[in-house]
Amino acid sequence: MIKKKRPTLQDVANIVGVTKMTVSRYLRDRSLVSSEIQTKIALALEELGYIPNRAPDLLSNAKSHAIGILVPSLTNQVFSEVIRGIEKVTQAAGYQTMFAHYGYSAELEEKRISFLLSYHIDGLILSESHHTARTLKMIKTADIPVIEMMDVASPAIEQAVGVDNLEAGYQMVSTMIARGYKHIVYLGARLDARTRFRQQGYEKAMQEHGLTTKSVMTEAPSSFTLGAELLTRTLAEQPQTDGLFCTNDDLAIGAVFEAQRCGIKIPDQIAIAGFHGHDVGQSMVPKLATVITPREEIGRVTAEQLIARLNGQAVDHKVIDLGFTIQTGESI
Repeated sequence: MIKKKRPTLQDVANIVGVTKMTVSRYLRDRSLVSSEIQTKIALALEELGYIPNRAPDLLSNAKSHAIGILVPSLTNQVFSEVIRGIEKVTQAAGYQTMFAHYGYSAELEEKRISFLLSYHIDGLILSESHHTARTLKMIKTADIPVIEMMDVASPAIEQAVGVDNLEAGYQMVSTMIARGYKHIVYLGARLDARTRFRQQGYEKAMQEHGLTTKSVMTEAPSSFTLGAELLTRTLAEQPQTDGLFCTNDDLAIGAVFEAQRCGIKIPDQIAIAGFHGHDVGQSMVPKLATVITPREEIGRVTAEQLIARLNGQAVDHKVIDLGFTIQTGESI
C-alpha cells in the first residue's frame, strides 16, 4: 500500500506565505509571531490536517512498530479487560502499545490522537465512534489502519469490532417485561454514545409493549454510590417503579445495595439489571441480571484485525459483531 505524503511545515508555509521557520516558531510558541500570522497559520494547519512530527526526520517514513490505543478510562474494568485482550496479540506480534485516555471528551480525544500520530504510529485503535471534524481529518491525513471498538451500531471510519448496544438493551428490557415488570426506568451515566444506544434499546422494548418510558440520566461518572443516588431519585420521582435497567453494572450494583439498605425486596418489589457482566455482580446476592459482553475478546479481535491489515491483508469484514449474552440472574 502506497501511503499518502503527510503535509509538511513547508506546505503550511506556502499556504500562509511565510517561511518554514515562522511556522516552526508558531508551533513552539504562538506569541513569537504576530496575531495576524497566528490566525493564518492556524487556518492552514486546520485545512491540511497537519500532524506535528516528533520523530527524527530520517525515520519519519519508517515503521514505528507501535500502535496507538485510545480508551476513555484506564481504571474502568471494562477497558482494562479490553486492553488485556489487545496486548496478548500485540506483544506476540512484536508491536508496542501507546495508550492514552480522554475521559469521554471528544475534544480531549482529538488532542490525544494528535499526540499519538506525531510519533508516527503504525495503526490506531479507538473506543468511540463519534469524533470531531479535526480528528477525522487527522486520521485521513495519517493514512494508517484505524479500528473503532466496543460498538457496531454506528457508521465506522474503516472498521468496527464490538457489540450492538441497542439490540442488547432491547433484549434485556424485553426479558424484564416478559417477567411481568411494567414500570421500568432506565438509569444512564456519562451519556456517551453507548449509553444512548442502550437507552434507545430500552425505549424500543417499552414502546413495543405500549409501556411508558422514563430515563434518569446524569453526566457524572458511574459508581456504586451514584447507582444508590439514582435509585433514591427514581423512587422519589416515580414511586410506582418496579424495574431498573442500568447502563452498566456499577449503577446496578449500587442500586441493589441501596434497595437492600432500605428494606426493598429484590426482585419482588423491584427488579434491577445491569450491563457488562462484571465478576462482582455475578458473585453477590442476589446474583445480578446483566448483559454479558466479551470485553477481552473485543480487544483480541481488534488487535488481530489491525495487525493483519498492517501485514497487507484487506478488510474482509467492515463490521465484526461479537455478540452478547443475557444473564437473567436473580435480580429480575
